[in-house]
Amino acid sequence: MDEKIYIIGAGLAGLVAALELEKAGFSPIILEASDRVGGRVKTDQIDGFLLDHGFQVLNTAYPEAQKYLDLNALDLKKFTPGAIIFEGKDFYMVSDPLRSPLGAMGTLFSKVGTFGDKLTLVNLVRKLKKLSDEEIFAKPSLPTHQYLRDCGFSEQIIANFFRPFFRGIFLEKHLNTSSRIFEFVFKMFALGHAAVPAKGMGQIPEMLRRQLSKTQLYFNTPVKQVAGKTIQLENGELIEADRIVIAVQPDRVMPQLQGQFSSPQQVTNLYFSLQKSFIAKPMIGLVTGEGLVNNLVFMDDVSKNYSENGRALLSVTVLESELEEKTLIEAVTAELERISGVSSKYFQFVKSYHISHALPFLDDPRYSIPMTECKISDHVYLAGDYLLYGSINAAMTSGRIAAEAVVHSYMRTY
Repeated sequence: MDEKIYIIGAGLAGLVAALELEKAGFSPIILEASDRVGGRVKTDQIDGFLLDHGFQVLNTAYPEAQKYLDLNALDLKKFTPGAIIFEGKDFYMVSDPLRSPLGAMGTLFSKVGTFGDKLTLVNLVRKLKKLSDEEIFAKPSLPTHQYLRDCGFSEQIIANFFRPFFRGIFLEKHLNTSSRIFEFVFKMFALGHAAVPAKGMGQIPEMLRRQLSKTQLYFNTPVKQVAGKTIQLENGELIEADRIVIAVQPDRVMPQLQGQFSSPQQVTNLYFSLQKSFIAKPMIGLVTGEGLVNNLVFMDDVSKNYSENGRALLSVTVLESELEEKTLIEAVTAELERISGVSSKYFQFVKSYHISHALPFLDDPRYSIPMTECKISDHVYLAGDYLLYGSINAAMTSGRIAAEAVVHSYMRTY
């Protein structure tokens, strides 16, 4: 088909939209501002390390991931379910709190929660496994912190497990995120595994890209704005399109939409190298309390490919900080010394990433939307997880829906 369909943004939503448009017989064109695909899902190679842009994982239970990705070909390396809890100078392991709350936790669970919490976990896992994803998102929305208390969980387990674990997923400290997202994520962790591709999260968009055969990709091509059917590039060039899929947050390219979207969640990800891991397991470390460090993980414990120089690679997540980089590094290494017992001088800084648009914050998250809701004019369509809820699964879902809407618009025309 000769129709000129442009996609703005080569993140997961844009790539999936292109895939679906190709299946329908179109040859779309993607305009990407950066030098590669992936959007927020990217991996750098620096000093013998693989550095993901922010600590990210792929849940193997995500329906859209199963649809668009060859999980075996990604050579996924799974995290051991559970967590290492760092509480002051003490630390202990909680094994598999979602899959086998009564059997696998062991006696150390008493430090995390009560016996009643174990029973509540069992009941919640059983209940959510029986619900479809659509049923979960059709339920009333509560702040997650309120939802957990309404479920009957103790303040002990909320403080020691739920808060550090889920604020690292939601990227906000107070668990104000909707209970719909909590239930969906909780269910996904109960059904699937948290994993990373052996060679970094950037392999996910690269796998999508390799599936494209009729799509043209233009990198380093930032879009200034979209007006009607016209795309204006930052260099002043004007492009006339038949259809446009905006696979970035639209207020970036449509000034008239500014102020219509909630401020996104931000996160800072710092990488350090050490002679060896002080966890020595493919597990996430959760830090209780109100310090800078929320969670940490040695990425080479999960996949050896993350370090090719013999040193351990530590990923640290900081949720809220206004400190300049040098001061932040000093403060974080001091915290790491307190929780690990390893002198701060041994933590060699590698790189930091501040992701200003890490996740959308949504008051009314939805699992899916009708095609009509991603259409803002006869020629412009939207895609992105901000339309649904923040996740890899939602980004892919939104790309598919936008492509279906474009295809449907031509069916009506003909």
